[in-house]
Amino acid sequence: MILVTGATGFLGAELAKELILRGNSIRCTKRATSTIPEILVPYPAKIEWVEADLMDAFALEAALDGVTQVYNCAAWVSLKAADKAPMIRTNVTGTGYLVDLCTEKGVRVVHTSSVAAVGEAKPGELITENHHLDPTLEQDGYAISKLESEMEVWRGIAEGLDAVIVNPSIIIGPSAGIEGSGQIFETILKGLKFYTKGTMGFVDVQDVAKCMIALMESDISGERYIINAENRPYQQIFTEIAGKLGVPAPAKLAQPWMMELAWRGASLWGGLTGKSPAIDKTSARAASVTREFDNSKIKKAIGFEFKPLSETIGEVCKALKQ
Repeated sequence: MILVTGATGFLGAELAKELILRGNSIRCTKRATSTIPEILVPYPAKIEWVEADLMDAFALEAALDGVTQVYNCAAWVSLKAADKAPMIRTNVTGTGYLVDLCTEKGVRVVHTSSVAAVGEAKPGELITENHHLDPTLEQDGYAISKLESEMEVWRGIAEGLDAVIVNPSIIIGPSAGIEGSGQIFETILKGLKFYTKGTMGFVDVQDVAKCMIALMESDISGERYIINAENRPYQQIFTEIAGKLGVPAPAKLAQPWMMELAWRGASLWGGLTGKSPAIDKTSARAASVTREFDNSKIKKAIGFEFKPLSETIGEVCKALKQ
């Protein structure tokens, strides 16, 4: 039996669908308040849904009954300052519970981390799996939670856990809707006027799912892999999205001081409304930073070729316009 945690999320749902299309019947975890994603609604006979929160070790143990493979996609993501400490605690503790149970039961794991947990390279160099984030210098709660969750997996590997870690860059795809990375497309559709001078990696959600399955089905263990299709300047990708949406491209450069004002304003508004801010201090500053990732390790390991990013952008824009 295959278990997918976090199957109601963007990546987890796509991964579950890919497994089903390959002929598998799977078990997926969800919270009591979660809604089954639209892309999984057509497959009720192929999915056994179980209610299990990563913080509930007893529910996790029950969900693992008869399971031989786990794809761990579950994580709490929030930009709210008030959520930072509980988000770190939840993501790390929950991963620790899962690691302990899978180690005990001899279950193979593919754990989803993020490039947020990968360190920085020297100027002009690509970031590889050998770069490691310095937690003493990091302020981003999500990055810290992903790094420390990875540490739990590495602890498990040292104790005998059969596991692989993946670090995707920004994941895009039509099923994101207007949440997560989908907010980029929606914001441009509504008329984004500014771009930043930074560069970032992007990857199609289906490619991430395919890489995870290929790694699970390999004999690879105790490794981490950056999953990234292309590195793109924000200005370039914003312009391409605008072109495919048929709206004006952002034409004004947002200077770092403007981004400082933006995150402070978003933080104030979030505090007044109780809603998660559209941008926080870390993401505002990161928008002007160049981060380019080396994907050669995953390509060599499983012989993978990534889908052209322009193709995915076109699919997302078509879905958004509909």
